[in-house]
Amino acid sequence: MKTKLIAGVIATCFAAPVLAQSSVTIYGIADAGFMKTKGESAKLVSGIADGSRIGLKGTEDIGGGYKAIFNLEARVELDTGTQSPGLVNPNQGFYLTKGMDAFKTPALASTLATLRAGLQPAVAVNAEKALFDRTAMVGVVTPFGAILVGRMYTPGYEVFAAADAFETGTGGTWGGITGGTAGFTALGADIRSQKSIQYRIATPSGFGGSLMYGTKNSGYLGRYNKFMGGAITYKTSVVDVGVGHNQGEDLQGRKSLTTTTVGGSVKVGDFKFFAGYHDQVNRNSALLADYLAVFSGQVAPGLRAAGVPAANVAALTSIYTTNITRNSQVDASSYQFGLHYRLGQGRIMASAARQNDRTASNSDATLMAVGYDYNLSARTDIYTVLSNIKNQNDGQYTPGGAGSPGGFTKVAGEDSRAIQIGVRHRF
Repeated sequence: MKTKLIAGVIATCFAAPVLAQSSVTIYGIADAGFMKTKGESAKLVSGIADGSRIGLKGTEDIGGGYKAIFNLEARVELDTGTQSPGLVNPNQGFYLTKGMDAFKTPALASTLATLRAGLQPAVAVNAEKALFDRTAMVGVVTPFGAILVGRMYTPGYEVFAAADAFETGTGGTWGGITGGTAGFTALGADIRSQKSIQYRIATPSGFGGSLMYGTKNSGYLGRYNKFMGGAITYKTSVVDVGVGHNQGEDLQGRKSLTTTTVGGSVKVGDFKFFAGYHDQVNRNSALLADYLAVFSGQVAPGLRAAGVPAANVAALTSIYTTNITRNSQVDASSYQFGLHYRLGQGRIMASAARQNDRTASNSDATLMAVGYDYNLSARTDIYTVLSNIKNQNDGQYTPGGAGSPGGFTKVAGEDSRAIQIGVRHRF
């Protein structure tokens, strides 16, 4: 009984399966392909179905039913050789400057351009250029569960990923329409948290769970005062379901991104059905300090240097602060249904997802996707996916991939579609 429990817990602690019986294993994924988005030229993109990576993991039996484990996993962008991808479609996002009509006068046109450039993410993922951005943890597995410390996937996100028919990759991933109110302005869920401690358990009966606590400078970007998360799961060879909850607190001690996710999958013959519900609320964005710094550090000094009266600068500061505070808030719910159908050495994938924006913007988005994945061998597959996003009002969502967010459409409310063709090799 204890042996089965330990083995189950170890399996849940790693991001990818161990492919060799060794105390230390080198593993990875090399994934890249071409992507053509409506109105954009075709591009070579790294990490479409799975983020490309290279990792080290290991276990050591330290006796008495205890094992020491570690996992270090680095992001790799195959198209550039770097570790910090940008947006697939870096068109200008407009929502964060919504309501700032005072900046649209001819005299302040350059100021508005500076603001938008400063708010647009130059690097979409791993802006810190961390070596082991994907995972960096060490821990001990006991007969009663595992204790892990470091940077790890959050409990809520693991439930979200298990419910995603496109397995958090390609233009069909559910997460492609959950970022911010109108496009990729923020994460729709805390994927990982650094400076965290986690307890995990997985029983032979299939029931399991996890609890995570992050200290100051935790969260995905290290901008939380503290982070808390928990999940309850049930996993067998047929069923994989769970409920997860994450909650962050910004550095001022205010409740930040809070998400609740319910969902999973069930196998029925050659079919595998997916369903999930995701609720996200963020009244105090952990990125607000960065947004405010764009004005105070780049715009206000320029206005003063140009001779704008102090009273006018103060008025513009107030307008910016009021609107950016509101525009960085998120209040939405989303749901997704999908399936896989096993066909020979491949599988057909399909899903439909809907983001219901509950803010005054009402920028809902609907994602439809279909794809085919063919196994060339046990480790190598080729795939193609066609996805379509219908945006409403301020929505600028556009399809992306596992390694890079899609970014923005050229015009708010414009629909977007893309076709992707790629190859993935696991080693």
